[in-house]
Formats: sequence, C-alpha cells, structure tokens
Amino acid sequence: MTTLRSTLDFLLYNWLQAETLNTRERFADHSRETFDAVLDTCERIAREKYAPFNRTVDTHEPHFDGERVTLPQATKDAYDAYAASGMLSAAQDYDIGGMQLPYTVDAAANAFFAVASISISSSLLSVGNANLLMVHGTDLQKKVFALNEFSGRFSGTMCLSEPQAGSSLSDVATRAVPDGEAFESDPLGPRYRLTGHKMWISSGEHELSENIVHLVLAKIPGADGKLVPGTRGISLFIVPKNLVDTEGNLTGVRNDVALAGLNHKLGWRGTTNTLLNFGEGKYPVAGRAGAVGYLVGEAGRGLACMFHMMNEARIGIGMAATMLGLAGYYASLDYAKNRPQGRLVGASGKDAAQPQVRIIEHADVKRMLLAQKSYGEGALALNLFCARLVDEQHTGEPDAADEARLLLEVLTPIAKSWPSEFCLEANSLAIQIHGGYGYTRDFPVEQYWRDNRLNMIHEGTHGIQAMDLLGRKVLMEGGKGLALLAGRINGTVQRALQVPRLAAHANALAGALQQVGAATKAAWATGEPGDALANAVPYMQAFGHTVLAWVWLDLALATLAKDAAVAQPASVGRMGAMQFFFHYELPKIGAWLQVVSTRDATCAQMPEDAF
Repeated sequence: MTTLRSTLDFLLYNWLQAETLNTRERFADHSRETFDAVLDTCERIAREKYAPFNRTVDTHEPHFDGERVTLPQATKDAYDAYAASGMLSAAQDYDIGGMQLPYTVDAAANAFFAVASISISSSLLSVGNANLLMVHGTDLQKKVFALNEFSGRFSGTMCLSEPQAGSSLSDVATRAVPDGEAFESDPLGPRYRLTGHKMWISSGEHELSENIVHLVLAKIPGADGKLVPGTRGISLFIVPKNLVDTEGNLTGVRNDVALAGLNHKLGWRGTTNTLLNFGEGKYPVAGRAGAVGYLVGEAGRGLACMFHMMNEARIGIGMAATMLGLAGYYASLDYAKNRPQGRLVGASGKDAAQPQVRIIEHADVKRMLLAQKSYGEGALALNLFCARLVDEQHTGEPDAADEARLLLEVLTPIAKSWPSEFCLEANSLAIQIHGGYGYTRDFPVEQYWRDNRLNMIHEGTHGIQAMDLLGRKVLMEGGKGLALLAGRINGTVQRALQVPRLAAHANALAGALQQVGAATKAAWATGEPGDALANAVPYMQAFGHTVLAWVWLDLALATLAKDAAVAQPASVGRMGAMQFFFHYELPKIGAWLQVVSTRDATCAQMPEDAF
C-alpha cells in the first residue's frame, strides 16, 4: 500500500490542494496532520483486517441454512474495526459524532479498504442510506435509523430492482398500502404495509449488525386500487429488518422481510447478494402479512429521494472499480519485476547463452503496465476530483457551489462508467502479464478481474449511464454543465500551451474537445432521441477518454510544479503514464465519435431474426 499512499498524497496535496479546505469554517479544526492521521489509521486497518482475508471471503461464500446467513469471522472483525474507527460518520457533523472531515479526504481514506478487499469493504451502502435519510428523513427517522447506521450498530441497503423489472423502475410492482389505524399514529412516520420482491440486494441479510435498514421503492395504489404507471407513483420507505421503538431499541418483533435466497456471483463473493420477499407472511407483524414500512419524504417522490443515494453509490462504484484496477496493477508490477523469462532482441538477434531477463524489461510488458497505470491512477484522480466537487458544493460560495453541482451532474456517469470499463481492462492486462499463472487461483489477479466485472452492471448499467450522459446530462439547463466542463478543460489547455513539453498534448486535448462538441451536436441534429442514443456508449467512451486526457494533462502540470526537472521516479512514472494516454488512448476517440456523428444505424436497424 506504500505506492497507493504516495499517489494519494500527491493527488490530495499537490494537485487538489486539500489543505486549503481548512480555511473553511466546517473544516477549520483540521490540518494536514489530522488528514494524515486518518489516512494512517485506515491504511493500518486495511492492511491488518482486510487484505489478509481477501482470498478467504472469496472462497468461503456466504451460507444460508434456511434461517441464518453466515459469513467468515474475518468479515465481522473487519466490519467492527471499520465502525470503531469512526469512518462511517467521518464526514458528518460533530454533534452527531462525526469528524467533519472533507469528503475529499474521506474518499481517499476509503481507497485503502477497497484496494485491500472490495468484498469486505461493503459498508458504503450504509453510509449512502444514512446520508439520504439525513436529507429527506424526519428528525426522528434521522435519530433512530441514520445515526445508528453511522455508528455501525445498524447497516443499510437500497432496494430498487425487482425480478421482473431489472433496471426499468417504471415497472416496479411492490405495493405499499396504509397500515390501518397505525397509518397516521406511528411517530416514525406514515406507516404502510409493503408486499413484493426485490432482487440483487447487496448486504440484504447478515448478522454483522443488530439491524438492517432497507430503503425500498414501492408504489402506493390509487383510489381504484391500481398502481400508477411509470415512475410518478413511486414512493420511498424505510423497512427495518427488526422493528424498533422511538429510541432505536429493538422491540423483539421481526419485520415481514424474508430472505428468498442468495445470488451466487462471479465476484464480490464475500458480500451477500439477495432476493428479498416483503410481506409474504413468514414473519407476520401483529398477526398480519405485510412488511411494515415508514414513508420517507413525500408520497410519489421516492425516486427523487433515492437518486440522492444512487448518485453517491455510482461514484462509490467508480472508486471500487478504480481500486480493483490498481490492485491488479500493483500485483502484476511486482510479478513483472521478479519473473525472469526470455531475452531481449539485439542487433544479432537473441543470445540464448545470456541469462533470461525479467519480463518488465520487455517493451510489450511495459506497454501493459503503462496502460494499467494510466487507467488506474487517472481514474483515481477523477474520482477524487469529483469528491472535491462534493466539498465545493457543500461549503463553497454560492456561485462556486452551483458550478460544482453542475460539473458533478455531467461527470457522475463518467466517474462510474469509465473506471468500470477501463480498470476492468487493466485487470485483464494484469492477468496477461502473469501469463498462464494469471489464469489460476495461485495468484490474485483472476479474482480482481472477477470482482471488477460486476461494476459495469450494478448501480446503472453501462448503457444506462451512456443514455443518461448523452440524453440528459450534456443537455440539462441548456448545456450549462457541459459548457462549464469545457471551460475547465480549456483552462488546462491554455496553461499547458505555455509549457513546451506539454504543448503538443494540449493541442491534442483541444482537438478532442472540439470533436466531442461537434459529435454532441451531430447526434441531436434530427432531434430524435432514437437517432442520438443508438450510439450512446461510443459517445460515453469518447467523452470519458477526453475527460481522462484532461485529468492527465492537469496532473502533468502539477507534477512539473513539484518536480520541474522530472528527476524523481514518481514524476517520471506520472509523466510517462500521461504520455502513454495521449499517444495510445486519446486517438481512439475518432472511431467512437464517427458512428455518433453520422448517427450510424447499423445496430438500431438490425432485425432480430438476422441474429
């Protein structure tokens, strides 16, 4: 983790200037010393409680005996250590037990857990769940549910998908009806009874915490008893596994939420992933079927509330994908430095009498390592930049805060999707560097690939993120967010043009930005969503590569500011990764944007029976 720590230090202090946040009232008690203490603590816990057990939780999957789900003891020990560290509430106010830590530092500190074991470090949903309730819940809901999640006493989930609906939330069929006389009298909120099924629920059943707080999307029937079509009728409910009183104490009554089964996954095997039945009557409350749920916010506004958590989760998934990519990079770099194989080709060919060289000396292995480094470290920088925008949105001056909000809207699909695709490719390259050994379980890189393959799917699939980007985010508020991003990119271009060794890269980035802008207009030239969105994924790939090229150019400027002579190995590596990205990756956007600009209909018009 030494390499990760030095990378984080550079990104936090030399690039993002995290120390300047201490001039703001919310963070005035902090300093670099307190930030470093948090990083030190998280690095130690991750090294001691997470990393040694990453393979253990992969090979000993959660087990359901019909009543209880059991996990390895290592998972419980790691959960308890994380909760005890205070990191669940690190960004929260002092008066509820938080540290008022900048989200930028919070995100950086959590990187250690993700790189050590993504399966064990699954507490982010609890934080997102509690954060949602802190914004949309009543005072009592915050006290009873959110604060207990921040302490680690309770944990949380998000329950959106259903077996018949998948990502199509318009087709949610879980019903919520008022719970008789308790409807308006329960102090925890308007009380409903829910019936339905939820699929793909991470951490939906376990015994790591005293209680599990499910946030469930469901529809309240109209006066005719029918569910309102589309997303307009969706409401959000707190559905605890065990019912509690107004002090958060367990009442001894199990709610009517039953585990129907565990999903056996390709990766993330250390995290329970479940199908939950709500209101099937296995645990009737007061003698009646139906899971007790408390309305959050306004009826019919559930999806707007849930997006608060979903957007946090999407950035969290981007960070998870990033750290898996970096874990594979570190493993394959170590292997390449120690594995002797083959000889270099000289003027007279190979001399078999010479000793073998380490594979890191081969140009193609360096290519694969540089690709991984450029993907992983670039994605980490992007995710921390987004975390810095969160701090700006919450603590900046009004104009700066609104600009941060818009930039986050545009960048969130990229922060989730780009690492999910290209850090997965990094994991594939890590396997390739290991050769045949990489395809065995003797080395960890195959697990990193399996774990990372999920990230293109959950919290909004790749195609959904692409349609969100091209269909909504670049158009919203008259394209203001896209214009702000272009302004940031052009600012970096102008600074880099003044540095001779970066001028060519600056011109390449300016050209890429122009291509993206032209393709955006061309995609919507007919005004028909079907024409534009048929090639949304290639658009997102090109857009993401342009954003990452910008990040790398900005990192290069920060590198030169720290080490003008590029004399330190870390500086050489950073500049090399930047150059690799511009030479090997950025030119790919032309092919992606060609089909976008011409609104190529090859895919959209392919008849089903031709397959």
